[in-house]
Amino acid sequence: MSMTTSLKTFARDDSGAVTVDWVVLTAAIVGLGLAVVTSVRTGVGALGTEISTSLSSASVASLSTLGTAGE
Repeated sequence: MSMTTSLKTFARDDSGAVTVDWVVLTAAIVGLGLAVVTSVRTGVGALGTEISTSLSSASVASLSTLGTAGE
């Protein structure tokens, strides 16, 4: 096989192109995932703190006082 024949065969072979496509798509998905996590991290932390504060200051009615408010 001559050098030009080998080069032409190599140029026509596209079996590695699918692998490159999947690598690019996977990198894009990972990048988007990291961007989403970064953008919502602050809001989720603040929401968690707010929920914790609300639950800490909540009072629970005793069983004996339930249903006696209107009597």
